[in-house]
Amino acid sequence: MEWVGRFNQAMEYIEEHITEETDYEALGRIVCCSAYQFQRMFAFMSDIPLSEYIRRRKMSLAAVDLQRGRRIIDIALKYGYSSPTAFTRAFCTVHGMAPSRAKQEGVMLKTYPPLSFKLVVKGTEELNYRIERRDCFRVAGISRVLARDMEENFKTVPDMWDRAVMDGTIDRMLSIMDREPGGLLGLTACGSREVWKYYIAVPTTRTGHGFEEYTVPSSMWAIFPGEGTNRTLQDLERRVVTEWLPNSGYEYGTAPDVELYIHADPDHAQYEYWLPVTVGKERPI
Repeated sequence: MEWVGRFNQAMEYIEEHITEETDYEALGRIVCCSAYQFQRMFAFMSDIPLSEYIRRRKMSLAAVDLQRGRRIIDIALKYGYSSPTAFTRAFCTVHGMAPSRAKQEGVMLKTYPPLSFKLVVKGTEELNYRIERRDCFRVAGISRVLARDMEENFKTVPDMWDRAVMDGTIDRMLSIMDREPGGLLGLTACGSREVWKYYIAVPTTRTGHGFEEYTVPSSMWAIFPGEGTNRTLQDLERRVVTEWLPNSGYEYGTAPDVELYIHADPDHAQYEYWLPVTVGKERPI
């Protein structure tokens, strides 16, 4: 129930600051995780990106302001849009019409009420996992800076994988892999005090290979094995974050999320999802 309460507090915070620029770090602090982790959990739990939810809420309230006769330019500024053009674009995306038309009596508008979370009974399907402590280890590969808005990253990361496969980068990385954990890694390093980056890498002790290096910090991990396609991996991660983590007695740790591809066949992969964890509330915020 504690997780449910934290998420509802975060929703209240969004409503109280709906006319301001979204403070993702503040939302993460409310739920006791990083801004990245909060956005990721929110998307898993609500099936929409956080930025889209906030856009819908702003446009729902903007429609009420328009019906009350307020000027479009004033409403645009109220909800943080730099110009009436940018506001009009967002309004059309949500309502399917221009703000000027929404002022007319009798038009059909949309509203998206504030979200609230409640406890739902799940978990009839088992989840296998193990808890491991691992020392830091070095990886080498390629990286890309991630946006603070998760919605943009839903396109960035798949494109990065496609390019790495097509240009031979994956094969070159696998040729220098020489230590455990054996497999291709997808690392999401998105702590509160660092530039957010996504890495495709392999564990290695070799140097002079021309790849970017990164040290995965020592951590305790909850490790979930699976097999299938990229879609089944996403389903596994969703279940871990929405079903296992809230009831586990653990909280999100500060190390990167790790996807370990033991056998990287797109149609029948063997993989592990590593979730960094810490016990209770011991992690500093």
